[in-house]
Amino acid sequence: MDVPAQDSGPSRPRSGKRGDGKLTTALDPHDLGPQDACGVFGVWAPGEDVAKLTYYGLYALQHRGQESAGIAVSNGRQILVFKDMGLVSQVFDEATLESLKGHIAVGHARYSTTGASTWHNAQPTFRPTETGSIALAHNGNLTNTHELMRRVSGLSTAFGELDLPLKNAPAPTNDTSLVTALLAHHPDMSLEENAVQVLPGLRGAFSFVWMDENTLYAARDPQGIRPLVLGRLERGWVVASETAALDIVGASFIREVEPGELVAIDEDGLRSRHFAEADPKHCLFEFVYLARPDTLMNDQRMHSVRVEIGRRLAREYPADADLVMPVPESGTPAAIGYAEASGIPYGTGLVKNSYVGRTFIQPSQTIRQLGIRLKLNPLRDVIEGKRLVVVDDSIVRGNTQRALVRMLREAGAREVHVRISSPPVKWPCFYGIDFPTRAELIANGLSSDEIARSIGADSLSYISLEQLVEATNVPQRKLCTACFDGVYPVALPDPEHLGKHLLELVPEVTDVDGLAASLTGGGAGDALDRP
Repeated sequence: MDVPAQDSGPSRPRSGKRGDGKLTTALDPHDLGPQDACGVFGVWAPGEDVAKLTYYGLYALQHRGQESAGIAVSNGRQILVFKDMGLVSQVFDEATLESLKGHIAVGHARYSTTGASTWHNAQPTFRPTETGSIALAHNGNLTNTHELMRRVSGLSTAFGELDLPLKNAPAPTNDTSLVTALLAHHPDMSLEENAVQVLPGLRGAFSFVWMDENTLYAARDPQGIRPLVLGRLERGWVVASETAALDIVGASFIREVEPGELVAIDEDGLRSRHFAEADPKHCLFEFVYLARPDTLMNDQRMHSVRVEIGRRLAREYPADADLVMPVPESGTPAAIGYAEASGIPYGTGLVKNSYVGRTFIQPSQTIRQLGIRLKLNPLRDVIEGKRLVVVDDSIVRGNTQRALVRMLREAGAREVHVRISSPPVKWPCFYGIDFPTRAELIANGLSSDEIARSIGADSLSYISLEQLVEATNVPQRKLCTACFDGVYPVALPDPEHLGKHLLELVPEVTDVDGLAASLTGGGAGDALDRP
C-alpha cells in the first residue's frame, strides 16, 4: 500500500501566536462583522506546478478565510499535506511549495464555524483508506453533525493493518473530519460510488473539493448555498469557490458546479453525476459582501450587482446631503451607485490602511483603544462642514459604526446619514457565515431609529429585502435569505447542537475512545503528526 500522507515540514504554531492558535483581530474593525467559512481550490493538471497554482488560487480567496491555510498534493503514489495557522502568505514559502510535487492539488483557507481555530482543525483533512488515502477541503457548515458522529462511531474500521497510531488520534472537532471519515470508509465500493452514498445524508451547506492519489472530486449541496465553480486550463481543470481564483491562475470559467452535483476529474477527463435533486438557495449575502467584487456569480459581476444595490438604496431612502462616501472597501460599489442615482457627489472621506489586518501580535491596551483609527483615517479637508451619506454593507453588533460616526464628527462632519446596502441582520447563519448569536445582533429588537441613536447617526436606513433581491436578478425562491428573515432553507435541529465548539464537547457519544479511533481529527498526515 502507498505511504500515507507525510507532513512536508514542521506545521507547529509559531512563536507570537496566541495560545489557542487564533489570529489576533482586535486591530481589524471588521472583525465583529460577518466572516465566511472558507475558500476551497482544487486542480488536476499533469505537467503543471499544481502547488503554486493552488497557492495563488488561495491567495485570491484569502478574503473567505484568514485563520489557517493548507495544500495537499498527490504525485500518483502518495498525498503530501502542509498546513499551518495564518494567512496563505505566512504559511507557505518557496521551499515549501517546491517540496509539494504532483499533478493534483487541493487547497483551503479557513475561517472556523464548526471547530475552534486550532491547528488540528486546519484543512485539508487527510485520511487513509482501504485503497489509498484522501484529502478534503470544505466551504460551508453542516447542521446534522450529531447524526454524522453517530454514523462515524459505528463504522467498523479496517485500519489496524496499516500500523497507524489511530487510537491516539484526537476526537473529531469539526464537521469536515466527520465527512472525511465517512468518505474514506468504502471497503466494498469505489470512492466515487461511496461519495454518491454519503453526500445525500449531509445536511446544511457544503462545497467540497477532495482527491485521492489519482482523481480530483468536487461536490456541492443540493441547495448550492455556498459557491463553487469549474474552470479549464490548457492542460487541466480547476475547481474553486469563486471565479476570481480562476482568473489569477489563468483558467477560463466554464460553469458553476450545480447544486447536488458530483464532479470527478482524472486521466479519462471530466465526468459528472447528480447525487440529489437541485433545490437552489444561493446565499444572498454573497451578493452583498462575501464574494470578491470581481467575481462572476449567477452570470453577473458582483461589482455591478452592488452598484445596482446602491442605486436602489438611494431611490428607496434618499438623503439631503453634500457628499456620498463609502466605508472602504466593502461599501464602495454601493456608494458609487447611491451617488449616481441621487446626484450627490461621490467622494473619498476615509483612507484605509491596507496593511493593518489580522495578526498574531496581540495589541497593548493603548493600541487597542485606538480601535478603528488603525484601519481607517478620516480626510478632514473632505469631511469638515459636510452633510455626509456614509454607505456600508451591513451592521452586525454596531460597534464599528458607532466608532466610525464618532470619528467623522470629530473630523468636522456636520451631519452623518448612514445607509446600509443589506436589510437588518436579525438571525444567525448556520450555513457557513460566522454571525454573532441572535442576542448580540443589534437589529434584533431595535428599530432603525433606535439603532441610529445607538450609533450616533442623524439617520439610518437599510435597503429592503425586496429591493435587494431585485438587484440580484435572482428569484427570491432561489435564494437563502435566512439571516434577514429567519426562513432557513434546510431544516435545523436544536440550535444548541450547532455551536462552533459542539464537537469539542463530544456530546451524546458514549464510545468516545472508539470514535477517536475512527477519526483523525483533520490534521496534515493526521495519524502520524502532532502540532
